[in-house]
Amino acid sequence: MPRRSAAEARDTRARILDRAVAIAARDGLEGVTIGRLADDLEMSKAGVYGHFGSKEALKLATFDAAVEQFRQLVPARVPRTATGIERLRHLCDAWIDYLEHGGIAEGGCFLTAAATEFDGRPGPVRDAVAQAAGRWLAYLEHLAAAAVETGDLPPDTDPAQIAFELNGIAMSANQAIQLQCDDAAPQRARRAMHRAVSGR
Repeated sequence: MPRRSAAEARDTRARILDRAVAIAARDGLEGVTIGRLADDLEMSKAGVYGHFGSKEALKLATFDAAVEQFRQLVPARVPRTATGIERLRHLCDAWIDYLEHGGIAEGGCFLTAAATEFDGRPGPVRDAVAQAAGRWLAYLEHLAAAAVETGDLPPDTDPAQIAFELNGIAMSANQAIQLQCDDAAPQRARRAMHRAVSGR
């Protein structure tokens, strides 16, 4: 019985986090509350609270779950056989697909929204957002550096500059898609990203 209870607890926590991510994607992390989750999932507030212990822990767990969803929807889609610049191109296409088709729960890019929501607020949630953004930029820089090593990009290429440009394009595309409802934005973003990694 203990094993079954532990499994049930994990399933319940996962269900809570799925709903929390959906709410946060639309209304921001501040929209995630114990009471709202309890109402949506037909649970008691104590039942929801017991899985996290604090509102801050709930927000951090929600953010971590969203990061994992992003990982599955973007970098995990890059074929293992792709190398050099092809990895970058596949990543760019997966990234724009993520933005174009609503990201998480049709709320656009969760990470971009969280960065905007918490960039001026000190505390553990902001720190988690900043660390995730830093890891993502480092990953992009790593892929660009690998493309230099394979000779796909010129030896004088600045991988950090490519990472910066790709991230900027994605943020601009997310705003154009979500705020301006610009149907042309995904294709423009694809062209801009492919140009940024073309080595020209």
